[in-house]
Amino acid sequence: MRLMSRKRHRHRRQIRDVYERKCSPCQQDDTSPCGEGIRLGPYLPEDIWRHIHALMPLRDAARAACASHTFLRSWRCRPNLTFRGETLGLNGRRHVIKREEMARDLIRKVDHILKNHSAGIEELVMSLSYDSEEAYDFPCSLLFNGSQNSIRYLRLSYCAFRPTTELGCCRSLTTLFLSHVWIADQELEWLLSNSTALEKLRLLSCTEIVCLKIPCLLQRLSFLSVAACRKLQVIESNAPNISTFHFTGNLVRISLGGALQVKDAEMYCMHESNMIRYARTKLLSWAPNVETLSIASNNEIISTPMLPGKFVHLKYLRFTLYEDEAISPACDYLSLVPFLEASPWLETFIFQVIRRSMKHESIIGDSSHLRQLPEHRHDKLKSVSIGGFSSAKSLVELTCHIVENASALECLLLDTTRGSFSPDGCSVDKPGQCARMGRKFLVEACRARLAIRTHIEGIIPSRVKLDVVEPCRRCHDVEHRDSIGV
Repeated sequence: MRLMSRKRHRHRRQIRDVYERKCSPCQQDDTSPCGEGIRLGPYLPEDIWRHIHALMPLRDAARAACASHTFLRSWRCRPNLTFRGETLGLNGRRHVIKREEMARDLIRKVDHILKNHSAGIEELVMSLSYDSEEAYDFPCSLLFNGSQNSIRYLRLSYCAFRPTTELGCCRSLTTLFLSHVWIADQELEWLLSNSTALEKLRLLSCTEIVCLKIPCLLQRLSFLSVAACRKLQVIESNAPNISTFHFTGNLVRISLGGALQVKDAEMYCMHESNMIRYARTKLLSWAPNVETLSIASNNEIISTPMLPGKFVHLKYLRFTLYEDEAISPACDYLSLVPFLEASPWLETFIFQVIRRSMKHESIIGDSSHLRQLPEHRHDKLKSVSIGGFSSAKSLVELTCHIVENASALECLLLDTTRGSFSPDGCSVDKPGQCARMGRKFLVEACRARLAIRTHIEGIIPSRVKLDVVEPCRRCHDVEHRDSIGV
């Protein structure tokens, strides 16, 4: 046992010493054609050295391949390749060489590495800087010539990607992530049609895509994310098993065919008005079984008529409203009630208001009665959080309605700050520092706290835990509190 322990200790020390030397050719290796290299330890078989080599950063692994035959063989079979400007030694030369020169150097290095691979690549990450995006055209022929049956993970950024019908199929590809990549509709459609094992697809700022078509052949595709593709007009999918769908950008026509398995949906459409109505109509048609739904909009909530459809499986709802300075004073938060009523199994509701000004009708000094909607019940609702809580009358009415009609309610969080739900009471940019809150927001936070004490605290049942988040002492101005008589 002691002998085995000593051997294991010796092996670990050899691994550490090799990695710390970063493959400096300071010892002789008889197998090296150059007569220089690392002397491999006598106790480690070649497959272990290959494993060590695979764990090295790309630049260190390449240097090691120049020093040892063992590492050279391992380098040519390395399954995971990550190309970045710093990895290829180009970042520090941006101000020294011209852009065209740097692009040629980049292409030469990447092509050389791909050409000298004797085995299939399993994982490839290409993340280039924005400065070189116009100059680099990814060599598809090198990637798919011999690697199409082995590549499992492909992530490309800031380059042109032009797969053609002459290239082979990607039968093992399970994850595809394209960020700021130039690829046309037909090229992407062909690639997807020949990637039948694909499970995750993410597209970010791919500006050439107009119509995204996903074929029914993608039986394993479960995750689809599309964000900031500014020319996109249509998403048309026939993949039957998509369970997670995330979309960010201007609202487009979405058809997920028979993908009734969508459980998690996110729709961040910052320039759209009344996403609540969209969710009750269009979204319900392509995601009727959704369980987790997140919506973000940049305009007012418009009261919508009662609609017959219901989210019978929805348990988690998050709605973020970015209010601009042109927000209508008639914005009615109470109009969210029909949506809650259309979600009979809803357990968690998070409503976040990111506002730039306070233009709503305040309940402070208003002697009129609060509106009530007693016919709407929310008997499964357990947790409610409202960020950016203000003294807006309709927001107080919404909160009171939930408290009085959610019989299973356990906790209610009202955040009177900027609405970030920060645990220490403020939006925090850096540890120990508060985000700046202008005078009008501090005043409104005081008004919101007064509204909570006057209209909400008295109706909270004993079973419900009420948490009120206020600006911290560093933000609070006593003069502001006194000015409104709090």
